[in-house]
Amino acid sequence: QVQLVESGGGLVQAGGSLRLSCAASERTLSRYLMGWFRQAPGKEREFVAAISRSGGSTIYADSVQGRFTISRDNAKNMVHLLMNSLKPEDTAVYYCAAGIGALATGDYAYWGQGTQVTVSS
Repeated sequence: QVQLVESGGGLVQAGGSLRLSCAASERTLSRYLMGWFRQAPGKEREFVAAISRSGGSTIYADSVQGRFTISRDNAKNMVHLLMNSLKPEDTAVYYCAAGIGALATGDYAYWGQGTQVTVSS
């Protein structure tokens, strides 16, 4: 069982930046594909970004490409999401997830409880 705890959310003005972090209980986090997802009020949860087990490959949703950067530190069991040039439409609860499979089609079995990101215009 992998436990994930997100942090770093908050209120920021449009154009600002936030760095989300995800702390994992799993000592061998390198076993897992890691991803970030988000869910805005009244909308379905959507994929944001994913990073391969080694950290050598990443993939992003078109809506965040060029603005967000996912990274991981397997030695510290941490995953991060640096969000720049934030827009009001980025407002959502952001979730960290651990899974298996290919980068673009990962099967995520473990989820954190989420952290709220609110971007004001």
